[in-house]
Amino acid sequence: MLGKAIGKNFDFGYAGNVSRNRDNVIISRVVKQGETDILFGQAVVLNEDNTIQKISADNTQQQCIGIAIREVKQTTNYFTSEGAYHSGDTCSILTRGTATIKCNAGTPKAGNKVYVRVKENDTGVVGEFEAEQHEGNIALENVIFTTGQIDKNNIAEITILSRRI
Repeated sequence: MLGKAIGKNFDFGYAGNVSRNRDNVIISRVVKQGETDILFGQAVVLNEDNTIQKISADNTQQQCIGIAIREVKQTTNYFTSEGAYHSGDTCSILTRGTATIKCNAGTPKAGNKVYVRVKENDTGVVGEFEAEQHEGNIALENVIFTTGQIDKNNIAEITILSRRI
């Protein structure tokens, strides 16, 4: 639902927030030792040793199990509100439900495909999301944009329709 006050639209919040509570499934896994930080709102994959890491070019869309969310852990940088899970941290992961994410490219449309960046380039950061096909991103078959809305900070809502774990 779009919030308004005196003719202004409210922002949708921060990347990695669970935005609707009806059908959410949240799990926890440890971030693999030696892996790069996983920012709130980035896509994660499950490793064979039951740890997780940020999605990369070595992964397929079937390996993406969900989105790192800020369920309990708070931001570590109060100037940007950009928090992260570090190597060895227990990470909260949304595996089904709706959350806010950063959309780096394209304009979301309700019900359209969501793409995740797996190779770094000028449109975005690995693990973050896009609304259109580009070289270096892959479509997630069980994820759609919830609404066609995006705020001034490029925050949009996506819904994970079915669990992979």
